[in-house]
This record gives sequence, structure tokens and C-alpha cells, in this order.
Amino acid sequence: MVTGVLAAALLLTAGCSSGDSSAGSAGGDAVAPSRTAAPSPSGQAPGESAPPAKGSVKVLRTVAEGLDSPWGLAPIPGGGLLVASRDKATITHVDERTGKKTELGTVPGVAPEGEGGLLGIALSPDFASDHMIYAYFTSASDNRIVRMLYDPQKPAGRQLGAPDTVFKGIPKGFIHNGGRIAFGPDRMLYAGTGEAGDKGLSQDLKSLGGKILRLTPEGEPAPGNPFPGSPVYSYGHRNVQGLAWDGKQRLFASEFGQNTWDELNAIKPGDNYGWPEAEGRSGGSRFHAPLAQWRTDEASPSGLAHAGGSLWMAGLRGQRLWRVPLKGTEASAEPQAFLTGEFGRLRTVVPAGGNRLWLVTSNTDGRGNPKKGDDRILELEVT
Repeated sequence: MVTGVLAAALLLTAGCSSGDSSAGSAGGDAVAPSRTAAPSPSGQAPGESAPPAKGSVKVLRTVAEGLDSPWGLAPIPGGGLLVASRDKATITHVDERTGKKTELGTVPGVAPEGEGGLLGIALSPDFASDHMIYAYFTSASDNRIVRMLYDPQKPAGRQLGAPDTVFKGIPKGFIHNGGRIAFGPDRMLYAGTGEAGDKGLSQDLKSLGGKILRLTPEGEPAPGNPFPGSPVYSYGHRNVQGLAWDGKQRLFASEFGQNTWDELNAIKPGDNYGWPEAEGRSGGSRFHAPLAQWRTDEASPSGLAHAGGSLWMAGLRGQRLWRVPLKGTEASAEPQAFLTGEFGRLRTVVPAGGNRLWLVTSNTDGRGNPKKGDDRILELEVT
């Protein structure tokens, strides 16, 4: 277990781009001048092709509804979805065929407040044999990652084993707790963190705030990390909320801006992504520029998934699903918006196989407009 630098910054700033906004029009929106996409300096593999410039989204069905502050989503191999409730600190199994919900149990030690609580979840790369669920959550003192044994043979509400803390010391705050975790193609555990409202943490390589971390499943700095002995994989982030890999095993991440630009980044190990000295593209080569950026009322990006040669990014304040077609690590065409205002705030998007996605709404998170049954899981077909 690794203990990082602890920073408590309970600052509620006006620059948090995850706040409310009015809904826009539905459908695949034309791209306004404020939405920009540009090549990333990461380059591309020779001979790579791009998907069509324009795509499509079809809502196939509502899988489940009546969810309470859903945040993380993890599909189970062979069927079933696990969804984490940020504010209730519970994990629930959803039968994706019938929509039936079964609560596994409550994760002990979670201290929900503001944007903190039970956030991302991920399944062990050896889930078929070890049945381990990993969870990122806000405790009374920090943000941390634990793992728990899942036993579906036990009664509902008692299917989670005691949490084993594998990593702790990530700064917590009322805002910007990061929270997305995922196992990469290399079987290492990646975690997106926030700067907890303290801008200085993002450029501090001794702090775990405002970073993407790369860990072994046991919580140690992963072999091959860019800074020897450190879990830090990239830095200069404000609040990383989405992680996704393409078919070439390249990592991408979405993050909140402050007052001007939200970002979608191609992640290169050891690179500096600029915050707080740069928000969006800044020119020059000191900071790694985003491959796409948006005005904060159009995005407040959260979950991120790769399907059909494009990245799909869920927007909270923007209340829309963004499609960014790729050629290598560059945007091959302008981003295109779908579902604008139709389902409110969109929190998490996860590949569902082929050209399908699971999409989770986020209207009961304290910033949406909740109605009975308003938070749901949707199945989408995308191109």
C-alpha cells in the first residue's frame, strides 16, 4: 500500500464547470465556433484511417431507472452491470435484460460531501477467478482506492467483503475529487485525480492531486512509470473524470476546465497538461495541448469511451454526448453533439460491445433537476 501526500482543500470556487446550465436542442448539433478540435502532438501510426466525419446515435432502450446519484459503472463479463451510488455509498447489480436491481451492499468508510463520495468502480483483470471489485471513494481524510470481494451467492445487501485499502492519500475537497479508475490493456490500474480546489497541487510532482496515476493491482507504482518510484503517469490536470483506450492501446482522458475551456487529451507518459498555467491550448511546446476543447457550458466532461473509431464523452453541464472521431491521437473532424438536453446531465459512458454503449445520467447529484426515475442507464447504438 502506498501513502501519498495529503492535502485538504475544501474550496467551492465559481470556476467549477460541472454546475447547472439550461438544456440545448436535441439531435446531432452543428459545431459552433467556440468548439475546437486540433491535432495532438502525440502523432499517429502510419496507415491509420479515420471513421466518417459525421456519426449517429440511436437510443435502443432504458436498461434501468430510479437510480440514486449513480457515478461508476462496471459491466460484468458474461452479463450484468454494477453501478455505484456516490451519495448512498452502495454498489448495485443491474440485470441488463430485465432491469432488476439488487444491492450488493454499502461500502464502509465513504464520506459523501459535495462532489465526493463513492465514485469510480472497476473489476479486477482477473475478476473471473478473484471476484474483486475496485472502488475509488472519498473518506473523512482523503480519496482512496479499495478492493472488495464480490460474492453473489450471499443475500442481497451482504455480497461485498470488507474493503482492503490498496492506495490512499489522494487529496480530497468539496470539489474536484477526480474518481475515475480503470484497468488498462497492460493490466495496470489507472486513476484520474483532481486538485481538490488547490491549484498548486497539479504542478507539484510530490502531490497526488491533479494527476493520472498508474498503479499495480496491489497499489504500488507501476513498472515503467515516467518518474521512478512514483505513481504519477501525467500531471498538470485540473480534474480528470474520464479514461479510455483506443484499439492501439493509447490512453485518452477528459477533464474539467475552469471558466474557459474543458479538455479532451491524448495522454503521453510524463507530460505536463498545463493546469493552472494553461487552460485549453496555450501555444508553444511547454504543455501538451488538448486534442479537442469546449466552452465549459457545452461540456463539463465526465465519462469517456472508445467505440467505432471515435471517442464518446459524456457532458454534465453540457447535457450532451460528444463524438470525437480519431485518426491516431488527432481529432479527424470537428466534435459532434448528440442527445442535447434529452436526458439531462450525463455522467458515465462505457463500451457495451461492438457499436453499443452504456450511458448513465446524473440528475440526482445535487446539480441536476431530479424527477422520479430520472437517473437511468441507457443502451445506445452509435456509429
